[in-house]
Amino acid sequence: MKIAIIKYNGGNIFSVQETLKRLGAETIISDQYEDICSADRIIFPGVGQAKTALEYLRSKKLDLLIPSLQQPVLGICLGLQLMCKHSEEGDVAGLGIFDTEVKHFVADSPDTKVPHMGWNSLDFHQESKWKDSFDQSYLYFVHSYYAEKCKDTFATCHYTKDFSAMLQKDNFWAMQFHPEKSGKIGSQMLNLFLNSSDD
Repeated sequence: MKIAIIKYNGGNIFSVQETLKRLGAETIISDQYEDICSADRIIFPGVGQAKTALEYLRSKKLDLLIPSLQQPVLGICLGLQLMCKHSEEGDVAGLGIFDTEVKHFVADSPDTKVPHMGWNSLDFHQESKWKDSFDQSYLYFVHSYYAEKCKDTFATCHYTKDFSAMLQKDNFWAMQFHPEKSGKIGSQMLNLFLNSSDD
């Protein structure tokens, strides 16, 4: 199985690649059409700023390619946010795969810190092998922006409010948390994505 990791100016790509290698996956990091289109699975990870990331994607016309992909695609952290229709970070239009807005966390008490950083649990809202295996599991989050709940919300997390911790629509999946930093559970999630033909 060939895994393409989309290259753009988002950080944390190499730690995702190392985790995938430990799972036995053959990976390539690329921003080239041929590499991405010929892969069996696509990973769209990243840590960074939405506006500059989208500018890079548009410079390579990847903003047009990514929504048209037919194989399973997984967005991670910034990747999830860029797959939504709009982000408050830089006031930019996203790729529009998921019909939801990305908002900035607002501290609702003196004890609330932004960014949301650390371990937090998932709540799955529909029956699936994901819910059977990972409901209430703790994953590692680092983010100041969140995707609002929508019809594509697959799992939520609570930090000041419930937000979309996972999104899913057709062949597109996304995780706000970092599976590559979430130990055994995170690796199991990546492995399930790599090897599942359905949810």
